[in-house]
Amino acid sequence: MASAAEQLAANFNFSNLGKAKELRDRILFTLAVLIIARLGTYIPMPGIDPAAMAHLISQQQGGLLDMFNMLSGGAVQRMAIFALGIMPYISSSIIVQLMQTVIPELESLKKEGEVGRKQLNQYTRYGTVFLAAIQSVGIAFGLQQMPGIVIDPGPFFVFTTIITLTGGTILLMWMGEQITSRGVGNGISLIIFVGIVARFPTQISQLFEAGRTGSLSPFTIAGIFFGAIGLVLFIVFMERAQRRLLVQYPKRQVGNRMFGGESSHLPLKLNVSGVIPPIFASSILTVPLTYAAFAGANTPEWMQNVVAYIGPTQPLYFILYGGMIIFFAFFYTSIVFNPEETAENLKKYGGFIPGIRPGKKTAEYIDYVLTRTTCVGAIYLAVVCLIPEFLRRDVTSILSLGGTSILIIVSVMMDTIAQIQSHLIAQQYEGLIKKAKLRGARR
Repeated sequence: MASAAEQLAANFNFSNLGKAKELRDRILFTLAVLIIARLGTYIPMPGIDPAAMAHLISQQQGGLLDMFNMLSGGAVQRMAIFALGIMPYISSSIIVQLMQTVIPELESLKKEGEVGRKQLNQYTRYGTVFLAAIQSVGIAFGLQQMPGIVIDPGPFFVFTTIITLTGGTILLMWMGEQITSRGVGNGISLIIFVGIVARFPTQISQLFEAGRTGSLSPFTIAGIFFGAIGLVLFIVFMERAQRRLLVQYPKRQVGNRMFGGESSHLPLKLNVSGVIPPIFASSILTVPLTYAAFAGANTPEWMQNVVAYIGPTQPLYFILYGGMIIFFAFFYTSIVFNPEETAENLKKYGGFIPGIRPGKKTAEYIDYVLTRTTCVGAIYLAVVCLIPEFLRRDVTSILSLGGTSILIIVSVMMDTIAQIQSHLIAQQYEGLIKKAKLRGARR
């Protein structure tokens, strides 16, 4: 059976897409939802001066608002109804995952299969609404403190802002879930992906404009393009890299027949944590910069010193940024991957790692290997995210398309292509089964 699957995968090509009606419908549905999501980033929130808001964002290069503007696909710059983006949902899902490690009831739900997963998803939705409402309140009062942004400040503006932004996040969350269930999958990631890619034309035009005006030399522009291609290839290689642990299953005799004895692999990815560490690290480091930009002349002297030392081009910024990425890579990996649970599952189904005693010793060995693979993955994340930061001093047009953006783009593309491949392979399997049934009926 495995050889048949390998043969189908080897024969995979997009010409089969025309024969897969269900997959074609899923792709069209996904595109339609993504177009609606992009249109929402151009619908302005009531009571805001768009020109003043765009000017404020232009002064926030490298700040927290600039990062949120990137993840929301430019909705923050226009203060659109989708300005909060999907970040409250991501934060809520991370909080729910953290709570599973400290609350036994949630941990038991995780083990209940599909029913438990649905209940955890429901808690994630509740958390999304709560976080979106809290952030909307903060944004409403914060915007009123900035001169020229709000046309008519007051309680009515606060109320409409809370309703609009919270409703926009809920709608985006629903769209992402619809893409996951009725589209090609990875709905939340695809919404973020489209928002980042939508800014490509602007960034590229700025790059060529800098070359036309002489701000950047042709060799620098060529170096940026070839460097970006090399960075993408490096990310693809590292994201696909994994350490495979050999798992053996014992033979057992049932009557006169022998079953079992197969071997498989337990794959451990180098980067289990994905893009969460860079997002966390960027959020923490850019809080002082954002506060100082909002406070302006009222910024305390100690805060001005902090901003001066951890500015995006300062050596301390590089050290803190890289250190936080490495820390969060280990921290998040410890949350999403439990060696003891994996070892228990292997023991339950009779699997074992050759030379390692099942149970506690297997968990210790998996943890030993996982620590070392995570070390490589954390360094890889730090390198990928720090390379664009080193270019900040000379190439300002790629600031919003840093390592985090490229990581998200490449990871989502790889996951989406894998989803499409799985749908096509399933379609081919269905075709083979139908042909086998027809041949059997003719005989």
